[in-house]
Amino acid sequence: MPVDTPAPQSLSLPGSKSITARALFLAAAADGVTTLVRPLRSDDTEGFAEGLVRLGYRVGRTPDTWQVDGRPQGPAAAEADVYCRDGATTARFLPTLAAAGHGTYRFDASPQMRRRPLLPLSRALRDLGVDLRHEEAEGHHPLTVRAAGVEGGDVVLDAGQSSQYLTALLLLGPLTRRGLRIRVTDLVSAPYVEITLAMMRAFGVEVAREGDVFVVPPGGYRATTYAIEPDASTASYFFAAAAITPGAEVTVPGLGAGALQGDLGFVDVLRRMGARVSVGADATTVRGTGELRGLTVNMRDISDTMPTLAAIAPFASGPVRIEDVANTRVKECDRLEACAENLRRMGVRVATGPDWIEIRPGAATGTRVTSYGDHRIVMSFAVTGLRVPGISFDDPGCVRKTFPGFHEAFAALRTNIGG
Repeated sequence: MPVDTPAPQSLSLPGSKSITARALFLAAAADGVTTLVRPLRSDDTEGFAEGLVRLGYRVGRTPDTWQVDGRPQGPAAAEADVYCRDGATTARFLPTLAAAGHGTYRFDASPQMRRRPLLPLSRALRDLGVDLRHEEAEGHHPLTVRAAGVEGGDVVLDAGQSSQYLTALLLLGPLTRRGLRIRVTDLVSAPYVEITLAMMRAFGVEVAREGDVFVVPPGGYRATTYAIEPDASTASYFFAAAAITPGAEVTVPGLGAGALQGDLGFVDVLRRMGARVSVGADATTVRGTGELRGLTVNMRDISDTMPTLAAIAPFASGPVRIEDVANTRVKECDRLEACAENLRRMGVRVATGPDWIEIRPGAATGTRVTSYGDHRIVMSFAVTGLRVPGISFDDPGCVRKTFPGFHEAFAALRTNIGG
């Protein structure tokens, strides 16, 4: 091996945020004590666990495992005031969980989360008879749920803005008296729903699907021991780092062919661009070949990795066009516009539309990246910094939302691959 070839890197990454949040809901709803192995410890997931405690659930936390005493009958507290921080899963899942109980529960969130939409879920819950009231702006936090259990039945849901609305209702279904039949009129980020269905199965519930209708039986969940796989969205930054560095090789154990997370599909995009990709039974490896081709790609189902691709697009040999990502405009920030603005400040030519962004190849110059408090903007443009000197961030600490140790882990990778 030539002495200037970077040594292969095997990375131990934090657990999936999406899986940890779902596991916390399922554990709280299950009959018995559930042990979660290697859960993600971040601002979002700590906020979710803290919210459960405020609702009266017992959550025991050690560094490697969390234990949750489930309450199929709902929260132990008759009243609670829950602060959801920046967490979208916390802010959408916990009011839904509380609705299955009996009591009065108020939920609020950070200014950033207050701006994010909730109305399709609120409407569906109201259609199911839940007394849910938004205190200020309709369809946004803060809100109060006056819970008296949920009978269940048929409901129609628009999940075109976020698959989390559907996940919340799916998770609620077994806690209702009659179960749920959910007809979905639109659905974005469908692989996240597959995560939900697989996890519900692990907790003893099988959901049937009849076209656009999801049929969720009543009967509750059973407690289990559940291992959390590494976060595929977080892995995208390290895979992208390998793809733009000739000879660099990054392996993430625990993410393989059997992974639940659709965002692992990001490596297929890197493969199309010229990286060498190997997806094994229990690990995925990406190796940079020195080639990075332009492409047009639909990222509707893996839209959390859109900023990762945007951040490396200037290094491709041709234009990179990312389509069908309108939902990225209603994340922690308008991610599509945030990527475009930061790239333009680097001197990169960018065009955007309602649901697409096209990035032209070209030399980029260093700039102070505006993060808008969004962890994914910071982590994505950290990858750009491997090739562009002078990249800095106005709010580097916002990565605590999902990966508090990101900068240290990425700096170690940078040293090891020579970026």
